[in-house]
Amino acid sequence: MELYIFILVVLFGTALADLIVGVSNDAVNFLNSAIGSKVASRKIIMIIAALGVLFGTTFSSGMMEVARKGIFNPEYYVMHEVMIIFLAVMLTDILLLDLYNTFGLPTSTTVSIVFEIFGGAVAIAAVKVWGNSEGLSLLSHINTKNVITIISGIGLSVVFAFIFGSLIQFITRLIFTFEYQKTFKRYGSIYCGIALTAITFFIMIKGAKGSSLITPETRDYILSHQKEFLAFSFIGWTIVWQMIITFTKINVLKIIVLIGTFALALAFAANDLVNFIGAPLGALTAFKIGNAAGTDPFVTTMEALANPVRANTWILLVAGLVMVVTLWKSKKARSVTKTEVSLGRQDIGVERFESSVLARGIVRMMISLSDIIRKIIPSSVQDKISERINPEKADLKPAADGEVPAFDMLRAAVNLMVASALVSFGTSLKLPLSTTFVTFMVAMSTSLSDKSWGRESAVYRVTGVLTVLGGWFFTAFMAFSTCFLFSLFIYFVKLPAILILVAAAAFIVYRSAKIHRRREKDFTSKEKRLYTILAGDSGLTSVLQEMAALVTDVNEISQKGIDAMNQGRRKKLRNLSKDARGVSESVDSITEDLFRLMKSYPDEDMEMGPCFAKNIGFLQVISTNLNSLATKGYSHIDNNHKTFDDVQREELSEVQKKFEEIMLTSSKKLREGQFTRLDELTEKLTELKDLISKYDRTQMKRLKSGVTKSRLSLLFVSTMSKIERIAENTVNLLKLYDK
Repeated sequence: MELYIFILVVLFGTALADLIVGVSNDAVNFLNSAIGSKVASRKIIMIIAALGVLFGTTFSSGMMEVARKGIFNPEYYVMHEVMIIFLAVMLTDILLLDLYNTFGLPTSTTVSIVFEIFGGAVAIAAVKVWGNSEGLSLLSHINTKNVITIISGIGLSVVFAFIFGSLIQFITRLIFTFEYQKTFKRYGSIYCGIALTAITFFIMIKGAKGSSLITPETRDYILSHQKEFLAFSFIGWTIVWQMIITFTKINVLKIIVLIGTFALALAFAANDLVNFIGAPLGALTAFKIGNAAGTDPFVTTMEALANPVRANTWILLVAGLVMVVTLWKSKKARSVTKTEVSLGRQDIGVERFESSVLARGIVRMMISLSDIIRKIIPSSVQDKISERINPEKADLKPAADGEVPAFDMLRAAVNLMVASALVSFGTSLKLPLSTTFVTFMVAMSTSLSDKSWGRESAVYRVTGVLTVLGGWFFTAFMAFSTCFLFSLFIYFVKLPAILILVAAAAFIVYRSAKIHRRREKDFTSKEKRLYTILAGDSGLTSVLQEMAALVTDVNEISQKGIDAMNQGRRKKLRNLSKDARGVSESVDSITEDLFRLMKSYPDEDMEMGPCFAKNIGFLQVISTNLNSLATKGYSHIDNNHKTFDDVQREELSEVQKKFEEIMLTSSKKLREGQFTRLDELTEKLTELKDLISKYDRTQMKRLKSGVTKSRLSLLFVSTMSKIERIAENTVNLLKLYDK
């Protein structure tokens, strides 16, 4: 039994790690609305969420039944096989969830644990069927009905959450508008009554389902009197909120959002906590059953796992404390939250996703569909709707930390209310809805109804949503296949396989932490730059710093490109072509920043508009010529043409020196914001032009005399021309700021 004791030690060690990576991903479910709306300081939000998590642990039964008997039929497995399945499940879960956390993508811990158990159970069942020891089919080992129900619940979560979220947000915004402070005094109490009824009903339904503190009689009473509870709750909350709105200056939406945050945190702990410790506890139960039987672990069947069991409250509380500490400390939890908040952001900001072909197609299709709808709906109705749902009227003021909320508290309240109501309703019907799927799709649908996805950002937001949606199905596939392979590896290789997998998991988690730090550092710097740009004059300094870095990169790529042409280094030129495309992306980024900067200036400064336009033009010419220089050089060498001769190399070397002097001086002036003594720079440019003109003439003479071939002459003259255009537009850029 020593091997199984070791497996239990590994299982509970991985449970601790799984709690950390799990809560880092699932925290977005209950933090998104509060953090996105800046309803309170992060410290207050985290305290509320932490209390919800701790309170929710006493309600936790969640996936315990699923872990023990919901996916496989335990009577067909022996103790040895069950221990292998649960160990493979935990190792897979850590790696999978950490992967999603590293890239800041939310996924469902419920789906991951279900498909991991499914994959492990199928792997061991396949071995048993292959050996034909019992004459049973593969399907007889699996609880197929439950698996199908869970998969169907995934689809229901996505579809219904999106439909109801967009519809309710549209109606809410139509009633209250973006200037909701005015209308909220009249209808706010009714709205708050509905919201709090949904949220408190959610707490009761989720809590009563599995609380270790509520007696079976109390639970049955609550579940059998749902209609009465809803009616009295709505009337009571409406009266309470009307009195608060009438006689106090309290912002009731803040209270609703904080209560909703508490409710979803409670639901997370109540439903998903056992996702992370269910497998170890199931393995512990299996070990106790096998130890009590006193028989061979390869013979003792596990039908006793099907018996009802309630998790120990103290174990759940300890697990809850680990989750609370993770909430406060985990940087990856913040990354996942940022992803969802940025996708639903009302105003401009740094997009976390690039556009994709599918996203562009969907956006074009939706634009065509909206054009058709506009033709059907009378223009007077359209005008009325546009007047009431006008994002331009949204007044998102900076919070205490100086950052502007991603969306207002009205939308945050709708997010929490709709998510709570849908999960409560699904739970009452015994549908396995995923909290992650519901909260994410509600957040995306409400942002769509709020017209957050304008023509400027829609393609990036759609790409983000498609990435997350695709990730969910990828979760199911990877959870099943990876656990399938891990189970077989452990089954046949035994202890060495366990040691190898544990070591590999530890190394991968360590490496992913480095990748995550690098990604977040880059994104944070982009966000800081954006906020600086929106600050006006200090924004101009930030843009100049960007352009200084760009000029330095252009000089470096140009110099290396010419050197690579001289040496005939094809791979180097191919890589430099990629670097040149990166400069084009930087130019696009600077262009966006210039537009934002221009918008931040007061109307009386709009005469600067032409200067900004010329600035953009100069940058684009620089980028185009750099791309052309690198591409033509790569094409020439890739086709195995001759490299420059000694005379051409010497002439290019002289040009390079003049060019580098101009570019480094320009970069320094941009970085320091000092545009004096430009006459010297202009003289250097004139010298460069004269030198290039001189060498162009000598090259034509060499071509005419047959010393060099036409292709090589074309590359030489083209390279000189690109260098001249880059230097000229760089100097023009400085002259623009001198004016």
